[in-house]
Order: sequence, then C-alpha cells, then structure tokens
Amino acid sequence: MRTRSIKKQVWLNREEATLLKKKAKKVGLNESELLRNLIVGFEPREKPDERFYEALNQMRAIGNNLNQIARKANSLNLVDYPLYQKEADKWNQFMLKIKKEFLLPKEKEQIWIRK
Repeated sequence: MRTRSIKKQVWLNREEATLLKKKAKKVGLNESELLRNLIVGFEPREKPDERFYEALNQMRAIGNNLNQIARKANSLNLVDYPLYQKEADKWNQFMLKIKKEFLLPKEKEQIWIRK
C-alpha cells in the first residue's frame, strides 16, 4: 500500500532537470527521495567512492576477527572481558561515527518563510 497519497507535479527547465538528475545520482537517491529529504530538512551527502566502502568492510572484518579472538581467550580465561567489552564498545561507536559523518544525511537549518 502506498504511504504517500498526494501527488505534486513540478515544472523544471532543462538545466534544472539535468541538475536534479546529477545531484540525485551523486547522493545515491532517486529524484523523489532527494526532494523529500530536502523538504523535511535533511541535506543528503555525496555518496563516497568505492575506496570508502572497501575500508569500511576491512574495518568490519578486523572487528569480527578481534571478537572471535576475544571469545576464544575468554573461554580459556585469558582475557579481561570487561576491558575488552569497553574497547569493543569504543570500536562500535567509532564505526557509527564514521557512518554518521560520511553516509547519513545531515539536518539542515530550517528556513521559515513569513507571510
């Protein structure tokens, strides 16, 4: 079922239409998603290049490996689990910070129009 029931039609000139298409492609959204993000006050960020995603995947792999090592060491009573958990939480917070900084749209300052 469609969640949006109101259709809005917008007229653009050729230059505006081209610009909208390019910007939507840059941020990895379709044109409607881009416009809706802008309307609710979010400015989508440009989609990072492939190197960023490769680095993110490598960081995830390192985190997974560290977690496996910690589980093994913990089962053998060779690790300070609370200390490890603290560091693992820092790792996860770092990953979230990176995603927020480079991937998630940032909220724009609202501009209110007075009558």
